[in-house]
Amino acid sequence: MRLRSLKENGTMIKINEHYTEIGNNYLFAEVAKRVKEYKEKHLEKKVISLGIGDITQPIVPAVIEAIVKATREMGKAETLRGYAPYEGYDFLVNAILKHDFTDRGIAVEAGEIFVSDGAKSDTGNIGDILGEGNQVAITDPAYPVYVDTSLMAGRKIELLPCTPANQFVPSFPEKTADVIYLCYPNNPTGTVLTKDQLKPWVDYAVEHQSLILYDAAYEAFVSQENVPHSIYEIEGAHGVAIEFRSFSKTAGFTGLRAGYTVVPKDLTAKTSKGETLSLNAMWRRRQSTKFNGTSYVIQRGAEAVYSPEGLKQTRETIAYYMQNAKIIKEGLESLGLKCYGGVNAPYIWCRTLNSMTSWEFFDFLLNNAQVVGTPGSGFGASGEGFFRFTAFGNREDTLVAVERIKAVLLSNID
Repeated sequence: MRLRSLKENGTMIKINEHYTEIGNNYLFAEVAKRVKEYKEKHLEKKVISLGIGDITQPIVPAVIEAIVKATREMGKAETLRGYAPYEGYDFLVNAILKHDFTDRGIAVEAGEIFVSDGAKSDTGNIGDILGEGNQVAITDPAYPVYVDTSLMAGRKIELLPCTPANQFVPSFPEKTADVIYLCYPNNPTGTVLTKDQLKPWVDYAVEHQSLILYDAAYEAFVSQENVPHSIYEIEGAHGVAIEFRSFSKTAGFTGLRAGYTVVPKDLTAKTSKGETLSLNAMWRRRQSTKFNGTSYVIQRGAEAVYSPEGLKQTRETIAYYMQNAKIIKEGLESLGLKCYGGVNAPYIWCRTLNSMTSWEFFDFLLNNAQVVGTPGSGFGASGEGFFRFTAFGNREDTLVAVERIKAVLLSNID
């Protein structure tokens, strides 16, 4: 029998104390906790969520058919697949290359594309190949993963406010940034940078030898011609930027998990000894050690997104969500609330009612309208006083939610 001293409490290991610098709860975990507690006390109430960016529409038939076919292949010895290539199967990499880049006149090579289990993982994991001492600049508000993973690694952060005062266009950091997180179309604000607004950031990175980590998870929602789908549409970006893409919002893969990261071969960095290293090679080395590849079945499903039927069907789903965005935005604006986004992104960013804090507005809507959104302050200090609604609901619930919001706000507007 193993004996344990009553005086012992925990272990004597050393922990990564940088974890003490982040909050105990991830934003969306806190939202889920509050909603769960409300539901348990009000079983008779139907709560509608316009909060988390999860899908509600079925995965399109072309993808399902490909997944079913691939699953059947796994049941036969002659077509069984084991570990996937670390970079992704050629059939998917080539489909990505053609449709997302070559057909758009964007120069990317197959060897620069790394298939993964999603953009969230990669935007955090990319830090594995970056030194702790890098100065990081992050737009504020921002997707929490950028800030949290940077803090976990002990990096110093400068936040770049994005508010109506600067039209949500961030200013350059006061301290020279080694690493810059940009997300466009933006989560949570739903705003974008035009090609002319993105170009100075590429020029900044070239001048200061910085690295841009460009999260383009929502590029499929871009509807305006002057808004880039990829940072590599900007001259010079190949030498200073890594881009992250996701199948989650494009094709409903939140429960399947697939995405990819583009690491150009032009990207290099120097060691403390002055040795020049390829970030492409470093990322490949990292993936081969820590990642066993996205499953064959899921990659066949992702490949089907690029088939003629898949492209047509996923575009119809995106149009469905964007119609939801229009309904939400027009409903809120009819009350005089100032809203942003909802044109090139499935998120609507609005000011809270009567100067409420973000969490006060969250509780107000949950308790009075049984509608869930996401408090802006959860995305950073510049998000205080704002609230995010997502268009990833079904149409009926979205219409009902908007009417509930309008009813409770009309009686409470100062």
